[in-house]
Amino acid sequence: MTTIDLHRPYPVSAQQIANFRRDGFIRLKDVFNADELRHYGDEITRLTIALNTQTTPLEERSTYDRAFLQVMNLWEQGGLAREFVFGRRLAGIAAALLETEGVRLYHDQSLYKEPGGGITPAHADQYYWPLHSDRCVTAWVPLQAVPRDMGPLAFFAGSQHVEFGRDLGISDESEREITANMEAHGFPVVDEPFDLGEVSFHLGWTFHRAGPNRSQAPRSVMTVIYMDRDMRLKAPENHMQQQDWEKWCPGAQVDEVIDTPKNPVLFEPAA
Repeated sequence: MTTIDLHRPYPVSAQQIANFRRDGFIRLKDVFNADELRHYGDEITRLTIALNTQTTPLEERSTYDRAFLQVMNLWEQGGLAREFVFGRRLAGIAAALLETEGVRLYHDQSLYKEPGGGITPAHADQYYWPLHSDRCVTAWVPLQAVPRDMGPLAFFAGSQHVEFGRDLGISDESEREITANMEAHGFPVVDEPFDLGEVSFHLGWTFHRAGPNRSQAPRSVMTVIYMDRDMRLKAPENHMQQQDWEKWCPGAQVDEVIDTPKNPVLFEPAA
């Protein structure tokens, strides 16, 4: 049995950091081993199903709600979920890629794409986040391998600098408009299966999407959203950012560092 230690560092090279800076995302192999994914993944999936409040049949849901079941801040349930989210390995990768002195938790999010689940429309996550800078990143951790028919996450490489589409939430409109703009400007789409243990990281402004789950098995994914340790709250620019402020950063003040009990520092380099 492999020893499970989520604080064990994962080395990130200067070339990988440069690639992330260029592309706005990166995929890293063997971040977790099979034992680690099984140990934490079974509990994360159990909690997701138990805490999910979606009761509408799949075929009657909106495009957004057909994309996945989602449950946020599983870490607050304690136990294995908290251990996973507070692991220094993932957080250390995030700090290295963001080139910051440390990272805080914005929130975690379990994304469970059911068999028959629809597309995840093209979007940029930071549309939802009232954050002052682009130093924020989502770690996308599949809890099993993700073959093409299961709907792996796909990225528009280099799109983190594009302004068009930043005002669109996840919707049929975002899928249509953002995809057309990405194609018109020739941004390459990186849409490949994920091996077991492979993890992607993408910036808040990197446009991405995912295909439907055409398989007979659920696509179970855990995400952790990290932000610069010194990230300041931005005055919300839409009602979704206002909601995020109230949910994930309660008590934080505009233009001040987001230092609340829900936003702990998860990684700082050893002194």
